Amino acid sequence: MTPIHELLNRIRWDPEFAKGDFQLGYYDRTENRLILVPLKEITFPEDSPQTFQLVDIEGEIHRIPFHRVREVYRNAQRIWHRRDPSVADSK
Repeated sequence: MTPIHELLNRIRWDPEFAKGDFQLGYYDRTENRLILVPLKEITFPEDSPQTFQLVDIEGEIHRIPFHRVREVYRNAQRIWHRRDPSVADSK
C-alpha cells in the first residue's frame, strides 16, 4: 500500500494525476466518526510536515496528523484506504 504522505505528494505535485475532485476522509476522535473534506479546503503547514490543516465553520484551525487519514476519494471513487488495525490478518 502506498503511504498516505506519498499519495498526497503525488496529488499535490503531479498535474496529470491531480486532475479530479479529491476528498480526504479522516477520523475525528471527538465525533467518533469519519469526516470527508475536499482537498482544496485544506493546507499543508511547512512547519508540520506530517499534518494537514483545515478551518472549521467557526473559523477554528485544526491540524490533523496523517495517521488519522482513513480514505482518499477521487471523483467520488475511493482510491486509497488505511486498513483497520483492529482487524487481524487472516493469514
